[in-house]
Amino acid sequence: MINPIILSGGSGTRLWPRSRRSHPKPFLPLLGERTLFQQALDRVSDTAFFAQPTIVAGEAHTRFITEQAGQHGLIVEPAAKNTAPAIALAASLLPREAIMLVCPSDHHIANEAAFLAGAKKAASLAADGNLVSFGIAPDRPATGYGYIKLGDALGDGHRIERFVEKPDLDRAREFLASGDYVWNGGIFAFQAGAFLGELAKHRPEMAEAVAASVEGGSWTDERFDPDAGQFGAIAGESVDYAVMENTAQAAVVAADMGWSDIGDWNALFEARAAQGGGENVLSGPAEVKSAKSVMIDTDGPRISLLGFDNAIVVVDGDEILVLNRDHAQEVGKLDGAANQ
Repeated sequence: MINPIILSGGSGTRLWPRSRRSHPKPFLPLLGERTLFQQALDRVSDTAFFAQPTIVAGEAHTRFITEQAGQHGLIVEPAAKNTAPAIALAASLLPREAIMLVCPSDHHIANEAAFLAGAKKAASLAADGNLVSFGIAPDRPATGYGYIKLGDALGDGHRIERFVEKPDLDRAREFLASGDYVWNGGIFAFQAGAFLGELAKHRPEMAEAVAASVEGGSWTDERFDPDAGQFGAIAGESVDYAVMENTAQAAVVAADMGWSDIGDWNALFEARAAQGGGENVLSGPAEVKSAKSVMIDTDGPRISLLGFDNAIVVVDGDEILVLNRDHAQEVGKLDGAANQ
């Protein structure tokens, strides 16, 4: 059985004002009637392959988790310390041989059959002691994602030759043309013991602090609270930097599954456009004339747009956002998003 670990963190500020710290991206119905968090649970609901999911979240998210998912295994982080400690908490509460499938709670996957096939391939590699990343087959020279260079073939996947930070457009075009690179999808599979062993090797202080926080933690029904003092002393770091870029056991399985991290308004535009077709994407009372590549998302006031392209307009309550799609990555730097 594969043990799904659903990571719920962050505030989704690049999707401000729809996503706010008080009601962040995972818990919004941005693509369909169910929220991204509920869709993440839906993808791992087949009990023929998956054990009951465990959710790792901060206290601020527990209300949404209960409202949208009912009772699940829940690990509540006393402080936000990025993904490596969060995953280590979950690994520490599983048998060492358990296969973990670590999934963010706020990604979109259009092709769930491809996701399931990829999960099975990743689990097979993980059972042999590999630490496996999901690589997303690129369909354009994206500059907003990290990349993985494929190494030697390994079962249904490859060794990872190297991780690459977000490239500029010229390098992204080179990566796409070469066929040797995939996007880093932020989804992982490994045995709990293998992950903890590599964490202890490369980040021993983090591994010791996580172990101490688990030792001093407590259960209330299906909720686990680590020791706050021990966990709070951890220097936060992503699983990529702490483990995946250092381990000799890194592997990758490529999956063409209609993936998006919905990391900004332009990513949401592309995901919605893929669902519905057409050159403009409208939600709420809106009218567009003599314009293309436009998205309007309003929760009340009517928006009428005339005569300019490549635009996104968002109305959420008393906040209005107007942006050129090429500047979607900068939304989180606006005062309204940064100073909530």
